[in-house]
Amino acid sequence: MGLASILLIAIGLSMDAFAVSISSGLNLDRFRLGYALKIAIFFGGFQAVMPVAGFAAGLSVRDFMAGIDHWVAFALLAFIGAKMIYEALFGRKDGRRTNGHSLATLLVLSVATSIDALAVGISFSLLDIDIVRPACIIGIVTFLISLVGVVIGRKAGHHLESKAEVLGGVILIGIGLKILLEHLS
Repeated sequence: MGLASILLIAIGLSMDAFAVSISSGLNLDRFRLGYALKIAIFFGGFQAVMPVAGFAAGLSVRDFMAGIDHWVAFALLAFIGAKMIYEALFGRKDGRRTNGHSLATLLVLSVATSIDALAVGISFSLLDIDIVRPACIIGIVTFLISLVGVVIGRKAGHHLESKAEVLGGVILIGIGLKILLEHLS
């Protein structure tokens, strides 16, 4: 898998963390670099570790799935992308903001925003893609995007959250289609 595809996947996966980072920035009375770095480290770290965990889980079923691996990868990425789009458009009717100030909340948010990366790791194992480079890139991209998200959230406002998740969902669906079409041609 090329660098461009990995970067697009990383950007797509980071959109949940970006949206939560924006929301966390909205809850700040003033910008605090330490808090922004803490969010970015947690989100980036979990986004880097979860694909590795998914990859390890996927290795156990790779031989069994060899003939349909591209379909499974497409289905996982398309499902994750569609879920992100749906949740962005319909999932937050209560209008609540995420409060990421406590360590426990930050841990839960880090896991919740990186579940998609677990599924991507499974897809990578099914496609026999080395996981080290993508996991590092996903973690770094998420770190940077989360850091920017806190800043934007503090300055810009609430209306960006769902747009970021929709964009992330569209990117993941597009990558899934690309994988599928590459294997069918």
